[in-house]
Formats: sequence, structure tokens, C-alpha cells
Amino acid sequence: MLETFKALDGLRLNFSPDSLFILNLTIAFIMFGVALELKPLHFRNLALNPKAAIVGAVSQFVLMPFMTFLLAIAFRNFITPTIGLGMILVASCPGGNVSNFFSSLARGNVALSVSLTAVSDLGAILITPFNFAFWGTLFTKVYSLLNASELVRPLEIPFLHVLQTMVILLGIPLTLGMLINLYLPGFTVKILIHVKRLSLIAFGGIILVMFMKNWEFFLEYIKYIFLIVLIHNALALSLGWTFASLFKLPRRDRKTISIETGIQNSGLALLLLFNPNIFPPGMAVGGMAFIAAWWGLWHLIAGLIMGGIWSGFRLSSKPAIA
Repeated sequence: MLETFKALDGLRLNFSPDSLFILNLTIAFIMFGVALELKPLHFRNLALNPKAAIVGAVSQFVLMPFMTFLLAIAFRNFITPTIGLGMILVASCPGGNVSNFFSSLARGNVALSVSLTAVSDLGAILITPFNFAFWGTLFTKVYSLLNASELVRPLEIPFLHVLQTMVILLGIPLTLGMLINLYLPGFTVKILIHVKRLSLIAFGGIILVMFMKNWEFFLEYIKYIFLIVLIHNALALSLGWTFASLFKLPRRDRKTISIETGIQNSGLALLLLFNPNIFPPGMAVGGMAFIAAWWGLWHLIAGLIMGGIWSGFRLSSKPAIA
């Protein structure tokens, strides 16, 4: 297995920023559907009682990278440095924007989900580079390979990129959806179920496209990567739920914090990995890229499964939050 993982480092996945932009537009539509169930009151209540937001932030920004570091150390005899660092890079990234849809599907606290997403996106400018450098360096020291430390590159996330992402994925769809819900409640009720169905179809399309673009690589190597990502993601979801439970948060908040901890912005990880100013073209980081790519595919499937279980696999035309 170790030799197979080493072979991954020489591979280069089919990835382009243009395809990620199209993916983001699809997510923006899905976010619009989520916003149709939100009102300003939900954010006001969250501001008055920020306990859940603080617990969620700690779970996502502190515990998730720490847990990932421990997991990578536990796997160190079976994986290459790039696989471990790929896990740490994904864990260092902010929460994925699709988490808002999964919280809505699971009938969790959507206002909490949106707030945590916004905070994590802004915080990614500092938190993602710090976590990757800190935990990545510790991992390479424990791994006891000096050349592995070269893979822990200083990350730079441009503020304009973060701002563009927030405007496209959060700002515009959130504002539009909330305004329609506020001023056209009857129209909202009529279109809500259809928007939810279209969102699920869009997710199916995303999963299919992501698989087809690299299907040869997935078919050949997925049996080796699948279990690692499955365990990593399952532990992340469990971590969020357990940590929120320790603070006796309501069930809907626990659902959301579990999802926010387990759904990561792996697209950002891929953007960083394919940035030649950070990881030079000659650097063998195929293992890191493959972990990020499969995580990006798997967490969509896991999110749909968890959201379906928590909602009883029923789509409702009524708002998921009151």
C-alpha cells in the first residue's frame, strides 16, 4: 500500500480554476434556496446567545486540525508524508459553503451554519496558513523525514479571493433569498420545495462531474484512499456532535456544528495545491491533491446522507427553521 501511495505523488489531477468557478455558481443557487428559509430574527437570536457559535468555531478551527494531526500520526506507518499533509491541509481549510444546505436539509440551525461559514471564510486568511504550518511541521517532525518538511509551504490566501467567494456564495444569494422570504412569503412557500429539489439535482450533477473528470485515477486508487477519507470525515462529524453535546447545546445546534466540522472547503485546498507560486510544478504533491479531491467528493455524499438521516429523508415545503 505504501508503494501505491508513493505512486500517487507523481500524478496530476485534472483541475482548473474555471471549473471551480462554475461549481461556485451552482453552490450560490443552492445557497439561495437555503436563504429562502432565513429571516433577520434568526441572526439576531444568535447574536444574543453566541454560545453555539463559539463552540462551533472552536470545534472547527482548533479541534478539527488537532484531531487530524493525531489521526495522521496514527496512520504514519501506512501512509506517505503527502497523504498525511493532505489530510492536515483539508482540515486547515475553512468550512465548505455547501454545509449551509446540509444544515437546512438536516433541519439544523441554518443561521448558525451561515454565521460560522462567514467567520471561517474571513478567518481563513490567517487561520488556514497557521494551522497548516503548525500541524504540518509537527507531523513531519514525528514522521522523521527531513525532506517532508519541504512540503509544508507558506500559504497565502488573497483577501480579494476571499471577498469574491463571500460575495458570490454568501452575500448575493443570502440577501436575495432573505428579501424574497421577507416581502413575498406566499411566493417563497410556492417555490421552496422546487428549489430544494433542484438543489439535490445540482448536487448529483456536481458529484458526477467531479468523478468523471478524474474517473481513471479514482477507479485505480480509490480503494486505497477511500477508507482514510471515510475515517477522517466520520471522526470530524462525530467530533463536532460530541463537542457540542458536552456544552448541552440543543439538538439542532449539535447537528449544525457536526456538519460544519465535517464539511471542509477542499476546493480551496486544491486551489492552493495548484498554485505554482506556493507548490512549484516540479514538486510531487499528488497524494495531497488526491486526498483533497476525494474529500471534496466524499463530503458531498456524506453530507447528503447525514442530512437525509436527520430529516427522515423528507423534503418539506415549509421552512426548516422557525
